[in-house]
Amino acid sequence: MGNRLSKIATRTGDDGSTGLGDGSRTAKDHPRIHALGEVDELNSHLGLLLCEDLPASLREELLVIQHDLFDLGGELCIPGYSLIADAQVARLDALLEKYNADLPPLKEFILPGGSRAAAQMHVCRTVCRRAERAVVTLAQADAVNPQPRQYLNRLSDLCFVLSRVLNRYAGGSDVLWQKGRTEDEKQ
Repeated sequence: MGNRLSKIATRTGDDGSTGLGDGSRTAKDHPRIHALGEVDELNSHLGLLLCEDLPASLREELLVIQHDLFDLGGELCIPGYSLIADAQVARLDALLEKYNADLPPLKEFILPGGSRAAAQMHVCRTVCRRAERAVVTLAQADAVNPQPRQYLNRLSDLCFVLSRVLNRYAGGSDVLWQKGRTEDEKQ
């Protein structure tokens, strides 16, 4: 792996193509590359979130998720390859159960916001949903294992739950949507 990144500017992509992990080349606007880019963007947003004040255990769990997302990108980069396993999806299910257990039930929709960390987690959630849609689109054109879709679906749910957790960690609460608020302002 050490030699793979020794030369960053190869100029091989100047024609609008890029290399996949199996050595083949594909167009930079191919659904596979689009899905890879969305997963990479999600991982970058998680990296930005990790710059915030977070509970130590959550920080460690998010680092594991970043590694999983790198694996997911690797799986997408090599057609027919499998790196995301059922155990990784199950780990997200366990985290969902763990973090949702102490949250009050929702009676209204919530708005993205509150603390900076919670707002950034909402950005992660929306980028995760976009990544999931990109993987679904890819699966319509090429074979994709079910685990990457399942992983991203669970992760977006976890991001929603964690945004609520992070607002409480910061001493706040959910930012509730108020039905009709804009109608009241029009009058």
